[in-house]
Amino acid sequence: MVSYYTEDISFQFKEKRLTSRWLKFVAESETKRLGDIAVIFCSDHYILDVNMKYLQHDYFTDIITFDYCEGNVLSGDLFISIDSVRENAAFYGSEFADELNRVIVHGLLHLIGYDDHTEEDIAQMRAKENYYLSQRGLI
Repeated sequence: MVSYYTEDISFQFKEKRLTSRWLKFVAESETKRLGDIAVIFCSDHYILDVNMKYLQHDYFTDIITFDYCEGNVLSGDLFISIDSVRENAAFYGSEFADELNRVIVHGLLHLIGYDDHTEEDIAQMRAKENYYLSQRGLI
């Protein structure tokens, strides 16, 4: 089950049902099952605090994924900075909703087991993001 929350910002996410169905599709396509996924929308400052407190990283980011997976069941928390998503959308010339969906699926792909530390990992992650973004409209 996917749950959606906000921390320290005013943000209404209107595509909860579609996004939940889409994430279920992504998980099943990767031979996984959705467990409990919490998507927490927050500000840059909130995510910075989380990054420093739990990961000892002193920098802003668009998403932090906490993995609570067991076997093939995907569970975790996805902290998403709406501030960073807006900035990235402007920087890359994309729509806010498209960038937000990219970040959401990026977090789920981390729970599935994909990484983004090497150039090869990044290319694979981006290809998966693009593929699943193309499938979202078909759900």
